[in-house]
Amino acid sequence: MFQLGKTIVSEDIIKKDFVCNLSACKGACCVDGDAGAPLEEAETKILEDIYPTIKPYLRKEGIKAIEAQGKFTTNDDGEHETPLIDGADCAYVIFDEHNTALCAIEEAYNQGDIKWKKPVSCHLYPVRVKDYSEFSAVNYHHWYICDDACTLGKELQVPVYKFVKEALIRKFGEDWYMELEKVAEKMTK
Repeated sequence: MFQLGKTIVSEDIIKKDFVCNLSACKGACCVDGDAGAPLEEAETKILEDIYPTIKPYLRKEGIKAIEAQGKFTTNDDGEHETPLIDGADCAYVIFDEHNTALCAIEEAYNQGDIKWKKPVSCHLYPVRVKDYSEFSAVNYHHWYICDDACTLGKELQVPVYKFVKEALIRKFGEDWYMELEKVAEKMTK
């Protein structure tokens, strides 16, 4: 672990390789697990605001889940998450013609209908950020469903921090990311 500003960062984001391999996993991270995607407080307002625009992109099961549970849910720890369909799929998941899970929010963004790409926790994955009162912990999350992404990342020699560069800059800023690159350079020499 090392410190960058008000973050404590796992060396794994530099040492581990990762490139999403959707053709292999079919977007399993959006349909497996027992909780929705973590949401920041400000993102709950965004979801409320954009819902009418993204609703046409959603599956009927997603609309039903969102209308029953809300645009977001709050867990026992008071943290916000995306709602789930029957305890599995994220309510915002759609599927392409190859049965690959995609994000309806991101699809609306890609089509130019909204200006928000998707929850930052989704954009950052496989990096997970846990905010504490004095600092944020920045960790690599290894999940067996992403083994193909680890293999592809190793083949292409893309470390986690480079794979999620755009998301890390979105979360922590350009200056923070440039400092991360300096640490990575020293660490990999």
